[in-house]
Amino acid sequence: MPKKAAAKGKRSTSKLKENKHVTKSHAKARAAQPKRPAAPRPEDDPRFAQAVQNYEAGLKAMQERKFERAKGLFQKVTASGLAQLAVRAAVHLSACNQQLAGDSSVTFKSPEEHFDFAVSLINAGEFEEARAHLEKILKQNSKADYAVYGLASLSCITGKFEDSLRYLSEAIRLNPGNRFQARNDSDFQNLADDPRFTELLYPENDFNGPPR
Repeated sequence: MPKKAAAKGKRSTSKLKENKHVTKSHAKARAAQPKRPAAPRPEDDPRFAQAVQNYEAGLKAMQERKFERAKGLFQKVTASGLAQLAVRAAVHLSACNQQLAGDSSVTFKSPEEHFDFAVSLINAGEFEEARAHLEKILKQNSKADYAVYGLASLSCITGKFEDSLRYLSEAIRLNPGNRFQARNDSDFQNLADDPRFTELLYPENDFNGPPR
């Protein structure tokens, strides 16, 4: 019996050596394989940097009511092939075209695109027209909290603080996540010292973080 046990031990040892050899061979093979290059980051692409620069310059031109210049900049962004920026630029481009043509008949593919258009009007200083579009979104969907939030933001920018507080309260009721967004939104800076605004954003019984 002891001899058989010893024989088994020898076979086990030889297998272990063989496995070590196989493991080392696999490790060498893996080491010999070329490493995959890291995926390029969008911000490292010169085209991306140029598109961002054009986009920001376009927004600035809109704020200065230089719609022809803004139009040219946004056209460059839409032609860049960078999908995310191109979609945003296309919305602002529509606003520029509307301002240049004096045409109010604009169609939208979705409520979100309609909202982005209203935001572009705010950026251009067209506050009353932006308000009309936000109110139109609400007529189509009374639970569109983002439109209510937009009205709260616009009201604060234009000095209508009572309206801003009312809209913000409603936006938070429809979507509590708007409370956390408003905490870091510079559009509400004129309400920062109002205790009613503070109470809306930091209720005493609010111990929860932002919704996941």
